[in-house]
Amino acid sequence: MGDEPVREAWPTAPVPSVPGDVWHWQLEAMHVVSRVRSDLRARIAHPSVASASTEDARDGLLLVFEELASNALRHGGGDVRALVVAGAEGWLLDLSDEAPEKPPVPAIDRDPALGGMGLHLVTQLSSSFGWEQRPGRKHVWARLPSGRAAAPEQAQRDRLPEPRSGDSRRD
Repeated sequence: MGDEPVREAWPTAPVPSVPGDVWHWQLEAMHVVSRVRSDLRARIAHPSVASASTEDARDGLLLVFEELASNALRHGGGDVRALVVAGAEGWLLDLSDEAPEKPPVPAIDRDPALGGMGLHLVTQLSSSFGWEQRPGRKHVWARLPSGRAAAPEQAQRDRLPEPRSGDSRRD
């Protein structure tokens, strides 16, 4: 590996196709993020959404939205767009900007007091995440569960591992 520092970029993966209600916004500047967050909060407070999700999951969605939106404005720039798909099992967030050459890179070996820990938070709250390069645009996305039922990925992670071979036996 040499003397180069390790830089862990987010995985490259296409934005998933998720059925559901689609909400989108233009983010012209940082001050617009709080207005859009308020609009998103109102939409997920609607009884049809609120009854299908937990309060913790809705709070997580708002936090992940704020982190990805501020990153898109700070590190991407240009025409920044936010898209949220409210599906039966949770939400898909897709924040895109005009800096396809700048992948999202979580901060490594940084004092948390200095900031830059948002992508780590996004990974903890999301069931899956990634980024995709398209002509002239970068899409950074995350899927968040509704909190009502364990997502298949979470159920798989919660299972105990099976023995790898016949070597380990429990009697």
